[in-house]
Amino acid sequence: MAKASRDKGKRGEREFAAFLTERGIPARRGVQFRGGGDSPDVVHAIPGVHFEVKRVEALKLLPSLHQASEDAGDKIPVVAWRKNGGAWIAILRADDLVDILVAEYQPNIEDLL
Repeated sequence: MAKASRDKGKRGEREFAAFLTERGIPARRGVQFRGGGDSPDVVHAIPGVHFEVKRVEALKLLPSLHQASEDAGDKIPVVAWRKNGGAWIAILRADDLVDILVAEYQPNIEDLL
């Protein structure tokens, strides 16, 4: 991987950590020495979630989600992606999204209908 590409990836990880921190979730760029749960792209205060940060113009969706899943261990894999001039986008499996929503809204879920 070229140095410019690695540098853009590092900037993206710092940008996403700042994005989380600005929204009240303490975060910082992880120490990158190899992939996996013990060296995440972003270290943050959300339990049970692993972020794979991609700062590219054209995201390779399935390979990115596969990488996040491989590195997440027993955590929920989420791909955080942003292209130049764009907003951050979070990509996760639908079953994980539903699990999160049910956990958040279960006590009042029938009242929502």
